[in-house]
Order: sequence, then C-alpha cells, then structure tokens
Amino acid sequence: MTVTGTDELKVDVADGVAVLTLNRPQARNALNPSMRDALIDAVRQCRGDDAVRALLITGADGVFCAGADLAGSSLGRVTEPDFDPRSMSHQLEVGANTLITELWTLDKPTVACVEGAAVGPGAHLALACDFVLVSAETKFIWSFSKLGLVVDGGGAYLLPRLVGLPRAKAMVLLSEGCKGEEAVTDGLAYRCVPSDQLYDESLALARRLAAGPTRALGMSKRLLNDSFETPLARSLHAEAASQALAASTADVKEGLTAIREKRDPNFRGK
Repeated sequence: MTVTGTDELKVDVADGVAVLTLNRPQARNALNPSMRDALIDAVRQCRGDDAVRALLITGADGVFCAGADLAGSSLGRVTEPDFDPRSMSHQLEVGANTLITELWTLDKPTVACVEGAAVGPGAHLALACDFVLVSAETKFIWSFSKLGLVVDGGGAYLLPRLVGLPRAKAMVLLSEGCKGEEAVTDGLAYRCVPSDQLYDESLALARRLAAGPTRALGMSKRLLNDSFETPLARSLHAEAASQALAASTADVKEGLTAIREKRDPNFRGK
C-alpha cells in the first residue's frame, strides 16, 4: 500500500516515517474539507501500510494550522437566512471528529512538528499526536469564546487530560493561549527546541519511534490513551492481554536476543 497525498497535503514516506505536510500556505494551512478529508485518508492508509511505522505531521511555510477555514465550513454560512444549525453538527461528525478519532487511535506513534500558529482545531490536530515539538515562536491559540462558539474538534476531551481542568477552562473560556516553552510547562508539548532545529528534531524523533517495536508501541499507546476511562481491574486485564500479544511478535524475540548478545535491537515492526 502507498500513502497518497494531494496538492493540499504533501506526503513523503521514508525510513519508516510518513511525513504529512499541510500545504495551504495562502490560507495559513487552515483546514478546509478537502485537506481534512485528505488527512483522514492518509492516516487510514498509514494504519494499513507496514512500511509506515511512525507518522509526522507538520505545516508548510512556517505555520502549523490556522484552524478551520471559515470559507469552506458551515460556520461561514451562519448569517445566511437559510442556515440550518444541524449542518454544523453533521460536518463536525464526518469531518473534525473523524480526523481526531483516526489520529488518536492510530496504532502507530505520531509526532507533531508545530511551527508558528496552531489555532483551535489546528491545535487539537497537533495535540491528538503522541509527541508535540515546538519552538519559542510556536503559539497555541483558542478563539471559540470570542466567536460565541463551543470548543470542538476534540478540545473538550484532549485539553483537560493534557493540562488539567482549571487550565483547560482558561484556554477555552478565557481564550488564554500559550507560547513556546510554556506549552511544555502546561503539558501540551514534549519539547521546545530552537526554531531552526525544530523540523530536524521532530523527524529524528519520528525515525527513532519508527525503529521501535511498532506493535508493542501501538498497544502501549492504546493502554495509556484508554486509562482515563478504564477502571483499574479492566486496565490490568488489558495490560495482561496485550503483553501476551506482544510476546508472540518477532520483535520481542529480537529484543531478548539483543540483550543476550549485548547489542542494540533491530526491530522490524513485526
């Protein structure tokens, strides 16, 4: 299987890493329906492609994603006389909600390289990844309350888990953003690195993850993501079942052999 892109979503697969580049610089990489759907398709293709063992999402021309493109969304029609509010719910269900779900549940590690601004749903796109890298110039921005809107695109789920409830409320209700190193302190980002090193550091991390035991990493990711909604007994049971599956992989045999031979393991994601 080959992961395919479009003019609005550049795709490059090398060294086990699929790099997805949001490519609407004229709109600061804002999400419109076509680019959003291309992202959904690409993440689904990554799920089924054994050549892809990690995923990196970034934006073109120094901006990650300026949120939703109002010109291409139902929100842009709110002031029209025949506007049906139900269209917004439907568009979110088939659009942003599907994208966040596909990315959050992808059974392979994901990295977001967040350069410049990440606004609203664009911020949530990054935060649905396992690792978020930023620079001092990175800005996370939430403007829902300024527009009279409710937080969407996964924000109500992701933000409290990452930054805690009080800080999440400040971000959503007061439109308090954060920048650079503060994103790491808040819990939104994994590392803050110099801007001229941001992409290289992000790619290096993605390659490191791609060289890992892909199936075990995917199962650990699912266990961690599910832990907030899972009682202890069920979580322990899921750990035991997942460990049994991991023990049947070729990678665990390679890991044990490497320890005995005192060398680095050569995992193949199988």
